[in-house]
Amino acid sequence: MTTTVQGTDLVELQRRTVRLLVATQVAGGLGIGSAVSVSGLLALDLSGSQVWAGGGGTAVTLGAALVAVPLASLAGRRGRRFSLTLGWSVAAVGALLVVLAAVTSAFWLLLVGLLAFGSGNAANLQSRYTAIDLAPVTTRARDLSVVVWSTTVGSVVGPNLSGPGGALARGLGLPQLAGPILFSLAGFVGAGVLVWVRMRPDPLLTAAATRAERAPARPTGPAVPASSALSTVARSPRAVLALAAIVASQAVMVSVMTMTPVTMKGHGATLTLVGLTISLHIAGMYGLSPVFGWLADRWGRVPVLLLGQVTLVLAVAVAGTAGESSWRLGLGLVLLGLGWSAGLIAGSTLLAESVTDDARPGVQGTSDLLMNLVGAFGAAASGVVMALLGFGGLNALAAVIVLPVLVLAARARRS
Repeated sequence: MTTTVQGTDLVELQRRTVRLLVATQVAGGLGIGSAVSVSGLLALDLSGSQVWAGGGGTAVTLGAALVAVPLASLAGRRGRRFSLTLGWSVAAVGALLVVLAAVTSAFWLLLVGLLAFGSGNAANLQSRYTAIDLAPVTTRARDLSVVVWSTTVGSVVGPNLSGPGGALARGLGLPQLAGPILFSLAGFVGAGVLVWVRMRPDPLLTAAATRAERAPARPTGPAVPASSALSTVARSPRAVLALAAIVASQAVMVSVMTMTPVTMKGHGATLTLVGLTISLHIAGMYGLSPVFGWLADRWGRVPVLLLGQVTLVLAVAVAGTAGESSWRLGLGLVLLGLGWSAGLIAGSTLLAESVTDDARPGVQGTSDLLMNLVGAFGAAASGVVMALLGFGGLNALAAVIVLPVLVLAARARRS
């Protein structure tokens, strides 16, 4: 097996790439997390209407969806270094626009800034695929999961920077809610600089060179455009299964998680208890990611993918029947995070392995596009479903989303 290409030690390059991605995920994740607690408040303040209070989160999600495929296509042509640097840079520009919107009280500018801000979410997601460009099959899921796990730091620390951010804003003469966005700006700039300076040689381009060196007689075709990604996926039952699991896991997680604080508030729970429940959910999403990666390498991608779907069904069963029991609802949310983690890690690894090398960047970008679109739709639709069917009905409907994945798993096994 070739361990060097053009004088590059591939094993050492993979280690350095994973370490670099962990650092960028901490910096970028901190930037994303810093805005979580204030984007909705900014939208409320600048619009003057509770109707638009959810516009902030929706704009960020749609922004991530809009740039997911272009960034992936760019990676296929220019490499991960260029693509990820651009993603973090656009997010930094978005953070600047959000601060400017807070200063000028321009709601429309806030929405534009948050759309660009969503590019950070897209770069964050695509970093997990960068971790497996050069990874050997025996550690591919583990390397991906370590990068996913590193997001925990930003997700936990970022929302707690509202106080220090407010103090910083007052010191600079800015509106208080603009303070945490300054931390977002610093995180995005830090992530972009790290990628641009340290991601040399580029892992995706090096992987392509490695394949050419191993099979020099076979001509390399052009990268498959992202526009044909779905047709590429459709030709592989395992790729269809992987994409369905990723999208279903996101849909179930977002729809239930979005309405959990509303349910708890309706039962008289304190904001502290609501915050603790969501924190436990986030810990479930990221905390055990390396364990699922290790299991996917040991047991196989499909068994861990199915473990995630079964865990999601168990999660909605527990949460949907919790009633006013806060501990049962908390348990359900932890299981919800664990099921999402297993589905995302095993599904992402399986997706990368189930399509040709030239099609991979476009397929990965399409996967992230669908994840973000489903997240936006799930968050919006969950309120309507809950108003009609209640929280228990919402959870029951979420369980139904998992069923097609089980059918596709049986189909993939037969093929």
